[in-house]
Amino acid sequence: MKLSGVMLLMIFYCELFVYRITAQASGRPSVVNIGALLSFNTNVGKVAKLAIKAAVDDVNSDPTTLGGTKLKLQMQDCNHSGFLALAEVAIIGPQDAVTAHVVSHVANELQVPLLSFSATDPTLSSLQFPYFVRTTQSDQYQMAAIAEIVDHYGWREVIAIYVDDDHGRNGIAALGDTLAAKRCRISFKAPLSVEATEDEITDLLVKVALTESRIIVVHTHYNRGPVVFHVAQYLGMLGTGYVWIATSWLSTALDTNSPFPSDVMDDIQGVLTLRTYTPDSVLKRKFISRWRNLTDAKTPNGYIGLNAYGFYAYDTVWLLARAINSFFKQGGNLSFSKDSRLSDIQGHLRLDSLRIFNGGNLLRDSILQANMTGTAGPARFNSHGDLINPAYEIINVIGTGYRRIGYWSNYSGLSVVRPETLYSKPPNRSSSNQRLYSVIWPGQTTQKPRGWVFPNNGRHLRIGVPNRVSFREFVSVKGSEMTSGFCIDVFTAAINLLPYAVPYKLIPFGDGHNNPSCTELVRLITAGVYDAAVGDIAIITNRTKMADFTQPYIESGLVVVAPVRKLNSNAWAFLSPFTPMMWGVTAVFFLAVGAVVWILEHRLNDEFRGPPKRQVVTILWFSFSTMFFAHKEKTVSALGRLVLIIWLFVVLIINSSYTASLTSILTVQKLSSPIKGIDSLRSSNYPIGYQVNSFARNYLVDELNIDESRLVPLNSPEEYAKALKDGPHKGGVAAVVDDRAYAELFLSTRCEFSIVGQVFTKNGWGFAFPRDSPLAVDISTAILKLSENGDLQRIHDKWLLRSACSSQGAKLDVDRLQLKSFSGLYLLCGLACLLALFIYLMQIVHQFSRHYPGDTESNGGSSRSARLQTFLSFVNEKEDEVKSRSKRRHVERTSYRSEDEMSSCNSNRKHIELSSNLSLDSDTRNCNGSS
Repeated sequence: MKLSGVMLLMIFYCELFVYRITAQASGRPSVVNIGALLSFNTNVGKVAKLAIKAAVDDVNSDPTTLGGTKLKLQMQDCNHSGFLALAEVAIIGPQDAVTAHVVSHVANELQVPLLSFSATDPTLSSLQFPYFVRTTQSDQYQMAAIAEIVDHYGWREVIAIYVDDDHGRNGIAALGDTLAAKRCRISFKAPLSVEATEDEITDLLVKVALTESRIIVVHTHYNRGPVVFHVAQYLGMLGTGYVWIATSWLSTALDTNSPFPSDVMDDIQGVLTLRTYTPDSVLKRKFISRWRNLTDAKTPNGYIGLNAYGFYAYDTVWLLARAINSFFKQGGNLSFSKDSRLSDIQGHLRLDSLRIFNGGNLLRDSILQANMTGTAGPARFNSHGDLINPAYEIINVIGTGYRRIGYWSNYSGLSVVRPETLYSKPPNRSSSNQRLYSVIWPGQTTQKPRGWVFPNNGRHLRIGVPNRVSFREFVSVKGSEMTSGFCIDVFTAAINLLPYAVPYKLIPFGDGHNNPSCTELVRLITAGVYDAAVGDIAIITNRTKMADFTQPYIESGLVVVAPVRKLNSNAWAFLSPFTPMMWGVTAVFFLAVGAVVWILEHRLNDEFRGPPKRQVVTILWFSFSTMFFAHKEKTVSALGRLVLIIWLFVVLIINSSYTASLTSILTVQKLSSPIKGIDSLRSSNYPIGYQVNSFARNYLVDELNIDESRLVPLNSPEEYAKALKDGPHKGGVAAVVDDRAYAELFLSTRCEFSIVGQVFTKNGWGFAFPRDSPLAVDISTAILKLSENGDLQRIHDKWLLRSACSSQGAKLDVDRLQLKSFSGLYLLCGLACLLALFIYLMQIVHQFSRHYPGDTESNGGSSRSARLQTFLSFVNEKEDEVKSRSKRRHVERTSYRSEDEMSSCNSNRKHIELSSNLSLDSDTRNCNGSS
C-alpha cells in the first residue's frame, strides 16, 4: 500500500530505540530520542526528511532551547506499509490518515502524544484520539474553501473523485457538509481504489462524463492524481464547460517537482488547486535561502522544490523541542509503567515490552499550549486542537506554470489580498466582499462555465403535463405524445431561447376524465417520477415547499364569478353621480358662500341692499347662479372677491367631475349582482362552485373557514354556466371561485356572468423543477426575455384572446363620487369664508368704535341693549352713508370750535383797549392771525 503522508513519532521510552537515554529518569536527560517515520519516495517525504534534519540541527545548535539537552533523531522509511512499520518500531507514527488511525489507538493506550504535519483527515481531531496533535491544517478548512469557491461562482452540484481510504472518504464527507451549508451538494461520488489501474480510472470517468454536473473535485494522492487528469484529457473532459478543482496534493507536486513535464502540464491546463498559505516572514525567507544548499548537498537526484509541508515539518521539530523544555520545567520526567493488558501477549512483535508513558498528559498539554512563530507562521492551537488562522492560496494552472487568483481564510472568506492584512479588521463575509481574480478555465476560456449539462446518456427529461378535460386552451393532450396549448407554447419558446439543447419528453398526467391535481403532479417530482412539470400550475405555498418554480409567465389569483344583470337608466339618473351626502354638503356650501358674500358686500354694494325680501332672493340667486358662472352681481370688496374666486374654482372641479361621471353612467353598460365579492359570498349561506382538483377548495376551507358542505365541485365551463344559471334556489350555485385565468377564458364567450369584487389572492403560474435545479433559473431568464420581446403576449393572444363577448367597458356598479374626494376643496373654501368674515368683523368693530365711542354712563342692561341695536343699525347702513355722516359731523365740530375762538378774541380786545393802546394794536394783530 503506497502512502504519501508524513509522520513524526516521539516516544520517551529508551527500550524502543537502539539509542538509550543517557541520564537518569528523575532528572533532565542529556539526550532525548525522537523518531520520524517517513515515506522517502513521496513528494512530502522527500522534503520533510531534509526539513526535519535541518530543524534538529538548529535546535541542537541553540543550547537555550532545551537547556543543554540534545535531540537524537532516528528516521525510518516505512516502506509504504503501516503494519510493517508497527512491526519494526512497535509504535507507528501517523504517516497518513490510514496509518494515523491505527497508531492513534496505540498512542491512546501508551499515552504518547503524536505530532503529524501531513495527516489532514478531519476525523483525527475527534475526541477519540486525544493524543493526536495535527501541526498542519485540517482538510475541514480546505473543503470549506472549495465549498466557498463553488458557491462564489453560483454552482450548486459537484462530482467528487477521491481515493477510497480514510483520507479520501473523510475529506469528501467534510466537503459534503460544507456544501450543504451553502445549499449545494455532491451529486455523484466516484471512489478510486488506492492502486487503481488506468483502465479502472477510465471506466470511472466515463460514468462521470454521463452525469449532469461539470464541477469535478479531485481529492486523491499524487500517485493517482496525474493519471486521472491524463485519462480525462483523453476522454475530452478537460475542454470548455468543465471545471476541475484539485486539493492540495497538486500544488504540493507542483512545488516539489517543478517544472513539470510538458505532457503532464498539458493535462492540467485550467485546473484550480489549493495550497496551504504560509505568510511571508524573515524566518521563512531565511529557510528558503538555505533550501538550495540543503538539497544540493544531501540529495543524489538534484534539486527538490520546497513545499508547504516542508515548513510545517521544520516547525514541528521546534514546537516539540519547546514543549519538551516546558515539560521538564514543570517537573516532568521520563518514567514508564507496564500495561497489564499487554504483559500476557507473546509473539514476535514483543508487545509485552511496551510501556505507558506516565508524563504523556503533561507533554500533550505542553504541546497544545505552545505559542511560537515559525516558518509557516503562528503555531498556536485553538480549543479544537487545530492551528489558528487557517488559510489557503487558490491557484490556476496555466501555460508552463500557474498564477494565484486569490486567497481563502476562515476569517474573511475569499479575497485577493493576503489574509494577515485582514485579521486586524472586522470580518466581512458579505457576498460583495468575496472576490477572486479572473480564471482561465479548461478549454482556454475566461467565460465562467455554466457548471452543468444535460446527461449525455441518451435519457430525456421526463416532464409531466396535466391531462386536462376542460379549459384545454391552456393544456391539451391528444394521444400519448401530442400536446399543445398556451402553457406548452410558452415552455417550448423558453426552451428554444436556451443556449444549449434540452432533450425532453412530455408525459401526460391524469386519467382524462377529470382534471388532475397539480399539487400531486408537483409531489411526483420530489418522488423522482418526473424531472419537471409543465402546465397550468399555480405557484402556491405548499407547492413551493416541494419544488422550485420558474418566473411566473402569467399573473393569476382567485376571483369570484357570479351572474349579473344589466341596469337601465331611469328618470332620476342625473342624480346618480353624487351620493346623497355629497348633494347635501354641496347645497349647504352654495348657501353658505352666498351668505358670506352678501355679508361682505352688503355695506359697499347697492346690488346687495334693499328690502329684506329682495336681499334673500339676491342671496339665493347669487349662490346657485355661480354653479353655471351666470351671476350678474359684481363684487367690489377685496374679501368678497377672494371668497368668490376660491368658490368658483371649487364649482369648476365639481362641474367637471359631475359631467364626467354622468357621461359614464349614461353611456357605459352597468351590471348588477347580489354578490359583491368574496366577503359578501363568505357571509352568505349560498353554495359555492369550484373547479375539480383546484387549490381553490383548500383555500376556501382552510383560509376562509367556509363550511365544506357549501362547496360544489364543477368540472367544465358548461357545468359552470349551468350551475350559475340555476342559482342557489334551483340546485345551482350563487358564484364560482376559480383562478383568474380560467375565469377570464370562461367569461370571454358568456356575457351573462362577470367577475365581481377584486382578486383576493395574488399568485401566478410557473413551471416546476426539482430543488436547486439550474434549469429552473435558465428557464426563468428565458421567460423574462419572452416577456420583454413581446412573444409572451403574442402567445397569449393566440390561445386566450376572444372577441365574442367583450367585457371591456362594463361596470358592475355605479361608481358614485364620494364626499371625501372633494373634502379638501370644501375645507379650503370654508377656511377662506371664515377668514374673510373674521377680517370683515374686525374692520366693522374698528369703524364702530370710531363713530360711536363708548359713553360714560353706567353699563346697565338697557345701555348694552341700546348699544347693540346701534351696532346692528351701523352694520346695516351703507358704508358711504356712514362716511358722509361722519364727514358732516367733522365739519360741524370744526365750525363750533371757530365761533368759540372768535367770541373769546372779542372780549379780550375790549379789555386790552382799556389798558393800553400800544398793547391793543399788538393783540388785535394776534387775534386776527388766530381767526
